[in-house]
Amino acid sequence: MPKVLIATEKPFAAEAVQLIKAELDKAGYPHAWLENYTDPKDLHAAVADAEALIIRSDIVDEAVFNAAPDLKIVVRAGAGYDNIDLKAATAHNVVAMNTPGQNSNAVAELALAMMIYMARGKFNGKSGTELSGKKLVLYGFGFVARYLAKMAKGVGMEVFAYDPYLSAEIMTKEGVTALHSVEEIFKTGDYISLHIPATAETKKSINWDLLGLVKPACILINTARKEVIDEESLLKAFAEKKKFRYVSDIEPEKHAQLMELYADRYYCTPKKMGAQTEEANINAGVAAARQIVAFFEKGDKTYKVN
Repeated sequence: MPKVLIATEKPFAAEAVQLIKAELDKAGYPHAWLENYTDPKDLHAAVADAEALIIRSDIVDEAVFNAAPDLKIVVRAGAGYDNIDLKAATAHNVVAMNTPGQNSNAVAELALAMMIYMARGKFNGKSGTELSGKKLVLYGFGFVARYLAKMAKGVGMEVFAYDPYLSAEIMTKEGVTALHSVEEIFKTGDYISLHIPATAETKKSINWDLLGLVKPACILINTARKEVIDEESLLKAFAEKKKFRYVSDIEPEKHAQLMELYADRYYCTPKKMGAQTEEANINAGVAAARQIVAFFEKGDKTYKVN
């Protein structure tokens, strides 16, 4: 039976560990665990005899594939998969998968919490503003954005979305007003929440051409990827729009500078927290284990990303 390595620098919650083990034991698959490691060489050694690999935010690059001659599949327990070198995976005949949707509610709840935190002035004791009646624009309308849309409507926000890969009819069905250009996003939102991947097309795409369009007191929320932000333009937005605020779950390269200059209008979580709930841990971990079993037993490649 194929051996599965679960390699997590940031470990799964205890209950998730037990349920992942149960899924693999039920299938009769031997498994090994590498947790809290700090040196990539530990991963290289542990993966040497593995045929399947489950990871979280761990880096799986050419060196990992070179160290794993028997590897057939790697599953990222989560939606994003830019920590996997997809070209290297394909070159080594390894199927790469993610587990879309499993962390979505957790990330959406964090985004809403961030919105409230910034609207209330980071709980500084002074009067803030309410979310009710404000316009939230979602850039991208995948799983996380759809959960967030429902939550935002529940607190009385007017919700808009733009996604170049989806029809307006899909958004309308979800009770969201469809926008038709990226520029509309930045002109419309009192709150703008980013739900786009980091690709060649999107990296540094949130630049001054867009940030220059935002309302003076706009709050920009990023639970997606730091690479989509042009940070020089972000600094310019802070300097020129005195009520502009930015809150992120991913530490920018210019974090220290932002903290020094704009600490009252900027916040970043100490570590990426979007998927850091027990429920998300369980959902994503169990899904990863089940996808590995389905791959070996049925040849199922439903969530292949390479």
